Amino acid sequence: MNQIKLARWLKCILAVAGLCALALYAGVIPVEGLRLQAAYPEFSNRFFPWLIFLWISGIPCFAVLVLGWKIASSIGRDRSFSQQNARLLQWISLLAAGDAVFFFAGNVLLFLLGMSHPGVAIASLAVVFVGVAVAVGAAALSHLVGKAALLQEQSDLTI
Repeated sequence: MNQIKLARWLKCILAVAGLCALALYAGVIPVEGLRLQAAYPEFSNRFFPWLIFLWISGIPCFAVLVLGWKIASSIGRDRSFSQQNARLLQWISLLAAGDAVFFFAGNVLLFLLGMSHPGVAIASLAVVFVGVAVAVGAAALSHLVGKAALLQEQSDLTI
């Protein structure tokens, strides 16, 4: 598979992921929240804090999709191993780590305010784990892409 086909596939995957995330954050989460609010009116004071918290936690996810799109574009231009891609991967790592910390802290805060269930707080640890895994993977890739970019620059200077 050449770099142009790979870049197209990556962009298609990122576009589908973005559409799924948009459907989740703009559709499923508010609709399910309203359904739960109607079924359990005693918990109606929890709807907007949770909705705002989840929407804020989604912002870094969309930023990562934009950065991934930039990486896919540079792959399509046959610039896979570049310092720019290493920096973009480093930003992805920082966004994922920051979002994991925010999600964990937000869940703890909502639990302490009596707006969460212990089961929800425990289940949210899976989301935090995924965020940390993405952060570690992106950091490792950033390091490797940076090293490969240096090797490629040295190779390009060799006659």
